[in-house]
Amino acid sequence: MTTHETWGAPDAEATAVPGRRRRAQPGLPPPRGRIRRPHPARLHRALSDRHGSWLRELAGTYELVWATTWEELANVHIAPAIGLPELPFVRFTGYLPQPGDPRVPLMELFSARKWAPLLRYAAGRPFAWIDDVIPPRLVRGSLWRRDRVLLPIDPGEGLERRHVDRLLARPPRPGAMSRVEYRAAD
Repeated sequence: MTTHETWGAPDAEATAVPGRRRRAQPGLPPPRGRIRRPHPARLHRALSDRHGSWLRELAGTYELVWATTWEELANVHIAPAIGLPELPFVRFTGYLPQPGDPRVPLMELFSARKWAPLLRYAAGRPFAWIDDVIPPRLVRGSLWRRDRVLLPIDPGEGLERRHVDRLLARPPRPGAMSRVEYRAAD
């Protein structure tokens, strides 16, 4: 596998299993409930070859790493179905908080449970995180950082071409903060 300075962390449900939650409709309350992981025997119906080709395209710029609660099972059930090789994965199961982990507000403990393990895995390298459950606070906090891209995906739509184009056009770069160039008025 090619060594990349930047790595991408797709969540299996966000990239390859769209349509698991109904979309909000005007005049109706927002959708509720959690996304259920499809049974592996029925998973092939929800997977798309185009997601595999898009992820292979991203692999030219990023080192792909599964960032899913499927963990190693993503390599068993998802990767072969969409034509991906076995990928490394971030381990979330059994992760114990460590000194230096970012603090997460109590109300975000569930939705931000991947954040500390992802940062540990990144070990200071630039990264992109693609997921259907990224707390808005984390997205906002990363907007001015050039070393990370947090890309929330609508679970009803899944990964789309526009997401791939965004990741290819502006991959994260080393250095924490974006530089803003100021020019003196003439």
